[in-house]
Formats: sequence, structure tokens, C-alpha cells
Amino acid sequence: MRVVTIPDTVQGTGPILMLNMLKFADRRLYMEEYIPAFNRVMEMLGMEAKVNLVSNVLASIIADKDENWDAIAIIEYDSAEAFLKVAQSDAYRDIAEPLRLAALADLKLYMTRRVAL
Repeated sequence: MRVVTIPDTVQGTGPILMLNMLKFADRRLYMEEYIPAFNRVMEMLGMEAKVNLVSNVLASIIADKDENWDAIAIIEYDSAEAFLKVAQSDAYRDIAEPLRLAALADLKLYMTRRVAL
């Protein structure tokens, strides 16, 4: 699945957080090959993404009965447009995306923004 555009529901400017729900086909491939490839793409594009959290899922407390995730990751981008630039880049498509597709059995990805409390 390719990101084509930012949904119309995304409003405002500033940092966004991408919540990644991960089900591994090959955890080693994801950690040892995809992540370094992603970092290489970010460097090629002259961009940064901040890893806010990577965490193993211990249990599904409130979820559909068949919904089981291995890990979550929360990655911060400077803006929705910055995320889109990476996701649509030829560098990501050619270098990192094939590794992500091979490493993951399933993925859900949510674009979020911090709420001031």
C-alpha cells in the first residue's frame, strides 16, 4: 500500500507522530535491515525522524479477538508533509520499502498529533 496524499482531515502544521502497529514475519530482517535502510533513506533525503518509542506488545487488552501485534513504534516527523516526502520518495520505494514488506506480516499506521493537556 502506497501513501499518495495527506488526508483532508489532517489540519494544522507542526510535528506529527506516526503510530506503527507491527506484526513481524521476520523480526531480525525488520530490526537489522529495514531500520538501517530507513535511516539511510532519511540521510539521503536530508531529513530526520525521531524515534519516540519502540515497544514489544505484551498482551491485547481491548482489541478484536484476531488482532495481535508484536510491537509498536511511534516515530515523529517535523510535519505531515515531511512524512509524505519520505513515503513517496523513490529512495524509500527502492531501498527500504522492499525490506519492510518482507519483514512484516501486517502493519497498521496511524498519523497523530500531540494534544496539549
